[in-house]
Amino acid sequence: MLPFEEQAVADLLEDPNGGLVVVSSGLPLASLAATLLLHLHHQSTSSSSSGGGGGGCFLILSAPDALKDQIRRRLVESQLLQVHDVASDVPAAHRRALYSSGEGVALFLTPRVLAADLLTAHLLPSRVQALLLLAAHRSSDTSADAFIARLLRQHRLLPVYAFSDRPHAMVAGFAKAERTMKSLYIRRLHLWPRFHVLAAADLERSPPEVIDVRVPMTHPMVGIQAAILDAMDACLKELRRTYKVDVEDLTIDKGLFKSFDEIVRRQLDPIWHTLGKKTKQLVADLRTLRKLLDYLGRYDAVTYLKYLDTLRVSEGVRSVWMLAESSHKIFELAKRRVYQIVRPDGTRVSIAKGTPTKKRKVTPSSSKKGKETENEDSAANKDDAQKVNAEASFLLEEVLEEAPKWKVLRELLQEIAEEQRKGDGVVHEDENNECGIVLVACKDERSCLQLQECISRSPQQVMREEWEKYLLGKAELFGLHKKKKKRSQQPKGFGVLDGEFPTGSNENENENAGPVSISKLETNALLAAASGISSLTKEADAKEDSVPSCGKKGSVKGKGKRVPKKTLTKRQASKRKNKSTTENDNCQGTDVESSGKTDEQSDINVSKVSAEDAPAPASTSDNVEDFIDAKMLPPVQFYALDSDQHVLDIWKPSVIIVYHPDMTFVREIEVYKAENPSQKLRVYFLFYEESSEVQKFESSIRRENEAFESLIRQKSLMMIPVDQSGRCIGPTPANEPEPLLSQNSLTRKAGGRKPTGKDMQVIVDMREFMSSLPNVLHQKGIRIIPVTLEVGDYVLSPLICVERKSIADLYQSFASGRLYNQVETMIRYYKIPVLLIEFSQDKSFSFQSASEVGDDVSPTNIISKLSLLVLHFPRLRIVWSRSLHATADIFMSLKSNQDEPDENKAMRVGVPSEDGVVEDDVRNYNTSAIEFLRRLPGVTDSNYRAIMDGCNSLAELALLPVERLVELMGSQKGARTLKEFLDAKCPSMIS
Repeated sequence: MLPFEEQAVADLLEDPNGGLVVVSSGLPLASLAATLLLHLHHQSTSSSSSGGGGGGCFLILSAPDALKDQIRRRLVESQLLQVHDVASDVPAAHRRALYSSGEGVALFLTPRVLAADLLTAHLLPSRVQALLLLAAHRSSDTSADAFIARLLRQHRLLPVYAFSDRPHAMVAGFAKAERTMKSLYIRRLHLWPRFHVLAAADLERSPPEVIDVRVPMTHPMVGIQAAILDAMDACLKELRRTYKVDVEDLTIDKGLFKSFDEIVRRQLDPIWHTLGKKTKQLVADLRTLRKLLDYLGRYDAVTYLKYLDTLRVSEGVRSVWMLAESSHKIFELAKRRVYQIVRPDGTRVSIAKGTPTKKRKVTPSSSKKGKETENEDSAANKDDAQKVNAEASFLLEEVLEEAPKWKVLRELLQEIAEEQRKGDGVVHEDENNECGIVLVACKDERSCLQLQECISRSPQQVMREEWEKYLLGKAELFGLHKKKKKRSQQPKGFGVLDGEFPTGSNENENENAGPVSISKLETNALLAAASGISSLTKEADAKEDSVPSCGKKGSVKGKGKRVPKKTLTKRQASKRKNKSTTENDNCQGTDVESSGKTDEQSDINVSKVSAEDAPAPASTSDNVEDFIDAKMLPPVQFYALDSDQHVLDIWKPSVIIVYHPDMTFVREIEVYKAENPSQKLRVYFLFYEESSEVQKFESSIRRENEAFESLIRQKSLMMIPVDQSGRCIGPTPANEPEPLLSQNSLTRKAGGRKPTGKDMQVIVDMREFMSSLPNVLHQKGIRIIPVTLEVGDYVLSPLICVERKSIADLYQSFASGRLYNQVETMIRYYKIPVLLIEFSQDKSFSFQSASEVGDDVSPTNIISKLSLLVLHFPRLRIVWSRSLHATADIFMSLKSNQDEPDENKAMRVGVPSEDGVVEDDVRNYNTSAIEFLRRLPGVTDSNYRAIMDGCNSLAELALLPVERLVELMGSQKGARTLKEFLDAKCPSMIS
């Protein structure tokens, strides 16, 4: 444990009421929490042994899975605390046993389970030693963490320790840190940024050897990045014209992060229903452009083009940025990284100029460098560029530009392997092999798997496989579209021969044939290439089926599994045609190749490549050289940054290659090296030179420093109330104004003395503790009774049952039909069924904007569905609430003249008894006869129940005299009308 961590824990222990700790992202938050728990346990055992009381369990809330695993591992290693997970699937009896087990127990709980156990007295606050919250940036006055802190602080001054490693989230909004401390009843704020004197001294005492590698991007990548930034700038300028957002937040630097969406939506959500379609689309376009900028350096050229194709299909109609000039440049440069259309003489069909430019054939080595020339000319030649002559045939030339970082990564690995072989590098031969592990950190698991393939096999082969998948996907989509759309009876398309496609049906018709558009030309070329690959695949499968003995030999031993069949490349296809005899002689080579890959676990985020794991080489000489290089590479571990798994202490690498730079991971490397000062560590950072990747990394560091500077200023000016520690806390705030009814009460009634009424109580379904409404109801002084309800979500009185729906849940309930069944059951058991539609406080109080309301009535519209629901259930009452606090006020108003609900009766509603009869269910009666009775003349809602009590059937009702009907109905006129209707002769058609 580092000295600055010990100081942070010591500062926390100074205040017995707890505190809020904000650390830089990547600093050891798990170590701080585990060390704090051990110190608290030591103090508790010391106090109990001296007879001063103490004892109890430690509660840990809001812990992510990765952080939970780290804390559990540290606590288990100490052998002082028992660690248990308490989830909703744990029985109540088992939870009670864990709560009462005494000292030395740390429990990871979900807020919903803990809140319900505190309200039902399964867990007594006296049995709790301390409460730890590990995601304080998510806490607010309506969150579940604040609810639990209030429930615990009602009875005793329980210490509450809150942690957060998201400083930028603690400054989002107005006085976020101060409001968080107020909701958790904390009085002290502890800040530990990276530039703290103690933290900087510990982390910089033995820094690792850092090598910054700047990789130049290819020319198309530079053009795509510039076009995306231009499109983002245009969208931001258009968004500034709305005059409804803060202009200071609309910058390119802030637009590189996901939090930019939250900043914009936080300002626009209250007025979202007043915005036009263009403004809403601009917000979505900024999110799309940020992903495009991020994926440019993360994925290969073929995957990037595939993602652009999906965007064109899904967002092409309504998107704003696709209408800009820069979007055309993005799509064209993305295609140029993968393929281009050329004539048989090698000249490329240019789109930017009418006259085609001479182009050399692109080789794999030149494809890495990208295109050095880009044809740009005046707009006068654009019309000529859109059409080409139909007399010639065209070819699809593959470019398949590799990511520039791939080559640099292999060179680094070869350099590291050479240093290890010499013995004077980072690792010596007599050391343990694990110390020579090279760790490559990537953004996601897909990047890890692709880099593994590039290292163990040829990068050209990886790109070709992605290209063939792309072509086959294009052909499949075209086949589906062809089935749906009936094609006209014209010349029967085109034939495919060695990847060429003629644009005319015959030579005589070429003179009169019209020009073919560039888009049609590309489509035909892609389909021709896909058809060639598909035919070669079928041919290879047929040849494999014709020689069954090759596939059945199992002479190779080991744990290897059979490699799935790869789609043949054109180079391999030509060799099959030229050397068909040698293919049948290589049956054993197929078995060797199929056993080259070891088994991989599909459910982990980390994959390993070593000399033994590399697959067998292909038949080409290039692949053989790549395979030899892969054998000479050191053991490589791939780590996905999105997995949040801390693996440095487990693998103890000697070399780390940060393929995708991340600020959090850099801090983890610093902490790991500070905790292991004797171990040599070399870190390589791979950056694309003059790219958004560098800008985003530097902006993340700058943004965190600015957040801590803001927190430091807030801490110096913070005014903390005296009662914030929880001493004056109660279910009802002390400064709550008196209700208007009590202020207007008559003083002649007992001298104006306040009546001593019973406390309000609401029966709440256990599933509703996922929302914040029970917390707000508890703030209003209403007693919450958590039970499992079969009907409704809230029972306010014996007559009123409420089904609460948020906006998202309302749409889903209508789509699935669940709301219809819920309303039907409420009407069956309760006299006043209520549907509560609850809006979010920070969003617009409207379903849709005025511009979205059409002239015609649509049955799929949410308003139409609500209207049909009310028409079908006339007794249903709908309550509209604009926030949680408004809902609590509405509940109090509805309960003002009602009796308090009975917990036992509410639990039995809708539950069959032992004999299968449901209590108070209208289905126990003849509903058809009741409905018929209510429609008879003279029968109203006020007298039909008395008629049902006075006679047992409709036949008996028809025989009753008028005098008896008057007694039952309470009206002579109504009784006479009903009797005349029952005694009336039925007209007959037979004379």
